[in-house]
Amino acid sequence: MMKPADPWRVPIVVAQIPDTGLYRAFEAGAASRAAMAEIAGVREVISASASFDLQLKSGGRVHVVGEVHARIGQTCVVTLEPIENEIDELVDLTFAPPEQIRSLAALVDEAAQSEDEEVPDPPEPIADGVIDLGRLATDVLFLAIDPYPRKPDAVFEPPREIVDPADHPFAALKTLQTGGGSPPDKKGPN
Repeated sequence: MMKPADPWRVPIVVAQIPDTGLYRAFEAGAASRAAMAEIAGVREVISASASFDLQLKSGGRVHVVGEVHARIGQTCVVTLEPIENEIDELVDLTFAPPEQIRSLAALVDEAAQSEDEEVPDPPEPIADGVIDLGRLATDVLFLAIDPYPRKPDAVFEPPREIVDPADHPFAALKTLQTGGGSPPDKKGPN
């Protein structure tokens, strides 16, 4: 049974990755797409696929490069009509054994404080010797979803109100200032 937090699972055992590397391409099934749509709060996940190259690095680290593609059904925030959006995201991450995460993250922090232009992302942990490419693809997909989707030609126009000057909150003061009569009836203390 799949956990709601992990609707798309493609576990890869790090010890089984050959020295020459590993390539995986996969698509999410209907049940996974429905669960992802529910978690992401979108109308539907029409399609979702991913492909990754995994390369072993020194110290038990794994470099993962790939792509995530999806078609998402959402609702336009302006017109409330159904729309579809394409997601095409590139992935370039390093996974490391949990005991290396702290020291590698410190190196990333040092690089961020230096004058280097490109700062690498901190590594992701390898959990129990496994990298879940499905979870990685799901995370990438969720981060790429537009939280305020709108149709390309949709323009928000606030409703126009025609204001009667006599109904303005300060109209009674204007009447008192010009001596044009008594203010509107208001019952006060007797």
